[in-house]
This record gives sequence, C-alpha cells and structure tokens, in this order.
Amino acid sequence: MENKTFEECLLELDKILKSLENRNISLEDAVKGYTTGLELSKKCYEILNTNEQLVVKKMTESGLVDFDNE
Repeated sequence: MENKTFEECLLELDKILKSLENRNISLEDAVKGYTTGLELSKKCYEILNTNEQLVVKKMTESGLVDFDNE
C-alpha cells in the first residue's frame, strides 16, 4: 500500500465501499474490507497532508500568501 497513489487509494476505497454496501457480504469480509478501508483512508490523509504542507511552503517561500499552516 505504501507505493499507491492518491488516485489508486481512492479507487480501491470506492470498490471496498461498494462491496460493503452488498447485503450478502460475510461478516469476515466486511471486517476485512472495513480494516483495509481505514488503512487506505489514512494513506489518503497522509498524502493530502504532505502535499498541503508542500504547497504552503512553496507559496510562503514565494511570498504569495501570509497565513499559518494549522
């Protein structure tokens, strides 16, 4: 999962969501999908956070904005 792009993670999350919406899914598969979904969600958050920090840094270095990164 480490080398997946943001877009790949989102696509996989979408597939998991659709499988979890299936009422015929086994409990074991549902828990497995939920766990994988949480991991993918965390990966997406990390990617977004890293890229946000990069953009803020570049904008600040360029003098384009004056705000704090929370």
